[in-house]
Amino acid sequence: MSQPDGKKIFFENLSGAGKAIAVLTSGGDAQGMNAAVRAVVRMGLYVGAKVYFIREGYQGMVDGGDNIKEASWESVSSMLQVGGTVIGSARCKEFRTHEGRLKAAHNLVQRGITNLCVIGGDGSLTGANLFREEWSGLLGELVEQGSIAADAVQKYSALHIVGMVGSIDNDFCGTDMTIGTDSALHRIIEVVDAIMTTAQSHQRTFVLEVMGRHCGYLALVSALACGADWVLIPEMPPEDGWEDKMCQKLSANRAGMKRLNIIIVAEGAIDRNNTPITTDYIKNLVVRCLGFDTRVTILGHVQRGGTPSAFDRILASRMGVEAVLALLETTANTPACVVSLCGNQSVRLPLMECVQMTQEVQKAMDEKRFEEAVRLRGRSFENNLKTYKLLAHRKPESELPTSNFNVAVLNVGAPAAGMNAAVRSAVRVGISEGHKMFAVSDGFEGFYKGQIKEIKWADVGGWTGQGGSLLGTKRTLPAKYVDKIAEQMRQHNINALLIVGGFEAFESLLQLYEARATYEEFCVPMCMLPATISNNVPGTDLSIGADTALNAIVETCDRIKQSASGTKRRVFIIETMGGYCGYLASVGGLAAGADAAYIYEEPFDIRDLQANVEHLTEKMKTSIQRGLVLRNENCNENYTTDFIYQLYSEEGKGVFDSRKNVLGHMQQGGAPSPFDRNFGTKISAKAMQWVTRKLVETVRHEKRGS
Repeated sequence: MSQPDGKKIFFENLSGAGKAIAVLTSGGDAQGMNAAVRAVVRMGLYVGAKVYFIREGYQGMVDGGDNIKEASWESVSSMLQVGGTVIGSARCKEFRTHEGRLKAAHNLVQRGITNLCVIGGDGSLTGANLFREEWSGLLGELVEQGSIAADAVQKYSALHIVGMVGSIDNDFCGTDMTIGTDSALHRIIEVVDAIMTTAQSHQRTFVLEVMGRHCGYLALVSALACGADWVLIPEMPPEDGWEDKMCQKLSANRAGMKRLNIIIVAEGAIDRNNTPITTDYIKNLVVRCLGFDTRVTILGHVQRGGTPSAFDRILASRMGVEAVLALLETTANTPACVVSLCGNQSVRLPLMECVQMTQEVQKAMDEKRFEEAVRLRGRSFENNLKTYKLLAHRKPESELPTSNFNVAVLNVGAPAAGMNAAVRSAVRVGISEGHKMFAVSDGFEGFYKGQIKEIKWADVGGWTGQGGSLLGTKRTLPAKYVDKIAEQMRQHNINALLIVGGFEAFESLLQLYEARATYEEFCVPMCMLPATISNNVPGTDLSIGADTALNAIVETCDRIKQSASGTKRRVFIIETMGGYCGYLASVGGLAAGADAAYIYEEPFDIRDLQANVEHLTEKMKTSIQRGLVLRNENCNENYTTDFIYQLYSEEGKGVFDSRKNVLGHMQQGGAPSPFDRNFGTKISAKAMQWVTRKLVETVRHEKRGS
C-alpha cells in the first residue's frame, strides 16, 4: 500500500524531511513489538523522514551490512497480528565493548542515521543511553581513523534516543504497562481457565508458576483475574509462618464446598529471608499437610508467544507514534526519554530516571525493604496488591465491623464481559466493610417485582471468569416504576445502591436522582460503574466489557484477513456494534490494521467512500492484495453496510471483489479478558469504599444534627 495522501490534521506542522530514524528491538521478545515497529515506520514516513530497520538488535547495528535496511510503507504490512519481533532480537556482548559501539556508530553515520528508537528492557535502554553519551567521542575516533570525513562530526553531531519498553514482566518503573504484558496475561488466563475445569472435576489443587524473575506483576494480576486462593511474589514475600496460614485457607475453602484450589507463584518468589519459594516446595507442603491431590504446571515461554492482544496492539501503536514525535521535537540538549503509559495517556519521561528507579526496586528487595519495593513499582502495582488482599482473604466474623447498612447491587442494560467480576468485588468488599449485601435480579424490572435477596461471600466464588451477567440484566428504566422501587427499598431497608451497566444505567441514575424530590428512599448514596461494550458512558475513558469486545473484533478480523491470503484482491466490510459510539470501530480498526473505519462521530459522504475505493484500487497493485473496512452499526442511516458493500463491489469490479460480515452479538459474549476482569474488580472495590465513606458521613451528620 502506498502512503495515503489523507488530510494531515494532527501533525501538519511537523516535518521529518532530512531526518533518518532507525528502529530496533533488543533483549527478550514481547507480543506487540511488531505493532510498535510498524507505527514507527509509518509515522516516520508520514512526516517525510527516512526510516531504517536494524535487524537482530544491537548485533545488527554492530555488524551493519544488510542488517540495516531502509523500510517502506509496504514492508510493515501484515505485522500487527504477528507475535514476537519480525526484525529479530539478539543479546550482543560486542556492543558492551567500546570497539563494538565504535563499529555501530560507523554503520549509522554511513547512512546518516542520528535518531534511534529502541524497543526493549532496561538493559537495552541503558545501553542506548551510554551510546548517546559516547557519540561525539566515537565520531572523533572515526575521523582520526579516516573512517569518516571530518565534516561528518558537525553534520551528525548528536544522537537522539527514544525508548519504548517491550517486556512481558511489566518490570519497568515509570509506566503503568509495558508492551507485551497484556498478551502474556491472556496466555496465563487461558491456561488457568482451562485448568480450573479439570481441577474442579477431580477436586485438585494446582500450583502454577508464571514468569517474573524479579517482578510479580504477572502473578499478582493473574491471581486477581482468576480469584486464586494464594499468590506468591518477590516484592511482598509472605510473613513467617505463611505455610500454616495458606494450608488453613485452602482447607477452609474446601470445607466451604469449593472443589479446587489455585496457587499462583512468580518464578522469582522468595520468603522474608530471600530464600526462593519453588512450586515443588508448595506442592509437597500441601500434600504433606492436607493430603490434597496436587499438581504443578509451569507455563514457561508459552507466555511470550501467540498473537498480541488488542490492548498491546493499541498501546504499541500509540507509543510508536509518540516516539517519532519525540524524535522530531528533540534538540541537541534533550536527554534521552522513554515513552510510557500513564493512565490512558502516552507520556515521555526521562529515560535514566526510570532505569535508576527500576534498579532501585531490586536493591530494596535485596535489602528486605519490601514495602518500599511495592511503592517503587508504582500506583498500578500497589492498587492491584491492595485489591487482591481485600478480596482473597476473608476476615473472621468477629473482626468485621458492624455497620448495619444494607447495600443493593444490580446490573442494567446489555450484558458486558466483566460485569460478574464487578459484582463479586462489590459483594466481598461490602461484606468486609460490615454491610449486608443484596443482589437484585434482572435490573430494575426485577427490582420493582421484589426479586431481591441477600448475597453472601461464598455465593460469588468463581464469578470473575464468567461472561455475561449472572444476576440477569434488562434495559428497563426505573421512571415508570419509581413508586414500586421506592416501596421495595423501604421494605428491604436499602441504604445504598450500586448500579453496574452502560448508558441505560447512567440514565437510570439520573432518573432516581430526580425522584429524590418525591421519594426520600432515593436520598441515599448511589453509584454507577460503567459496563458496556460500546464505551459510550460520559465521564470515563473506558468501560467494563469494551476490551473483551475489542479482542473479539480483532481476532475475527485476523481470521478474515487470513482467509483472503489464498484468494487475493479481496476487500472485507465488517460491521461492529457500538450504537452511536464509534469506539469499537475506530479502535478495532487501529488494532486490526483496517484501511478505513466509518463512525457516527466523523461524518462522511459519497466523496469519502469514492476516495477509499480509489485507495484500495491502488493498494491492489502492490503485494498487499487485501483490504479491511470497519463500519459502526449506526454511523449513517443511508450509507448502510449493504450500501457500502454494493458500492465497493461495483466500483472495484475487475480489480477486487468484496465480502461483508456483521459480527453481531459475538462481541458481547465470551469469557472476559484479563483487563476487563481486573478493571471491573478494581473500580468496583473503589466504588464500594466510596459508598461506605458516604454512609459513614451521613450517620455522623445525623448524629451532629440530633
